[in-house]
Amino acid sequence: MSVNIIMIILFFVWAYVIWTCKRADLKYQKFLVGSVGLFIFMMYWLEPVVSTPFESIVALISGVFGKITGTFESYYQYAMLFITNGKEPMSVYVSFECSGIVETFAYISLIMFFELYDMYERVILSVIGTLAIFMFNVLRIFTICTMIYFGGNDMYYFSH
Repeated sequence: MSVNIIMIILFFVWAYVIWTCKRADLKYQKFLVGSVGLFIFMMYWLEPVVSTPFESIVALISGVFGKITGTFESYYQYAMLFITNGKEPMSVYVSFECSGIVETFAYISLIMFFELYDMYERVILSVIGTLAIFMFNVLRIFTICTMIYFGGNDMYYFSH
């Protein structure tokens, strides 16, 4: 049996468990099963689609700040940042782990099953939270590159 068929079957089982938890008024179990399941399904189905664009956009926006400060350049098509610190140049690849996808999916998964808010508020909070996670991730990448620029390539492991 292929992995896609197994994931589709698991999706329907997951939906049934959520429905059962809702009918039995098991709010904590619904939140736990719902958010963990949604995260897993998002990682399986959405991550391959949004990972590369996220990496490129993080590199692009970080590169804008790098260009303004003159500390590094962005080659966003390849999700690469090039730091020339005078001593030895260094290139930094904005990979899947650096893109903020995992954090974004985790946040959306938790918010979608947090019943304190109605669905409209959950969508609004998901959009605002996703933008905030994205901008903090850009700030993190910018900080890493700036520390490497001023401290040399040895700062990579410390700053990262």
